[in-house]
Amino acid sequence: MVCAARRTGRRTVTAMTAAVLLLVAGAAQARWYVYQKPDGSRVLSDHELGNAALLLVRESDSLRGMGGLLARRGPVRRFRSRPYDRLIRRNAAAAHVSVALVKAVVHAESGFDPSAVSPKGAEGLMQLMPATAERYGVRNVFDPAQNVAAGVHYLKDLLVEFNDNHRLALAAYNAGVGTVLRYGGVPPYSETRTYVRRVMRYRSRYLREAPGRH
Repeated sequence: MVCAARRTGRRTVTAMTAAVLLLVAGAAQARWYVYQKPDGSRVLSDHELGNAALLLVRESDSLRGMGGLLARRGPVRRFRSRPYDRLIRRNAAAAHVSVALVKAVVHAESGFDPSAVSPKGAEGLMQLMPATAERYGVRNVFDPAQNVAAGVHYLKDLLVEFNDNHRLALAAYNAGVGTVLRYGGVPPYSETRTYVRRVMRYRSRYLREAPGRH
């Protein structure tokens, strides 16, 4: 679950209070993360978000104090995979790519936020760089349908390039094909290695949630 609140000058609103109370009641034992987006809004999540555009504000084993970080931030928005499940399944099936892998990449890249933009210029659900978006014919990178179609196509091409080696394909998604070829494997960049581990961990989670859908 991810909840976000926009920057405002107002005090705590009812929606935020209700959301925090529900989180406390339903999942108080989870590990929680508060991130800040470039526009000043903040995101409360029960999992790590790999998008480089998000600044980690606080990490905690409980929700105590987390609500206060969001209380002055206004209305709540939630980012979940469910609105994009059908879109992801359709494109994954067409490209013969694992649904769990695609979900894991979207999860790590944007936290299922279609408006995400990274400091490096990657955009949308699958964080496409402008050159990649142009290569795959994307006209509106913030349109989930176009973004996911192009991102899955790109991921498929990387899997083909690296003989279905998921780790190398993911490293190339993060750092570029040339970098992976130059090092002959996952490059020795902490960002890339952390990214690969994170996506593989998310992939395992999505496989457990829907074991019949690879």
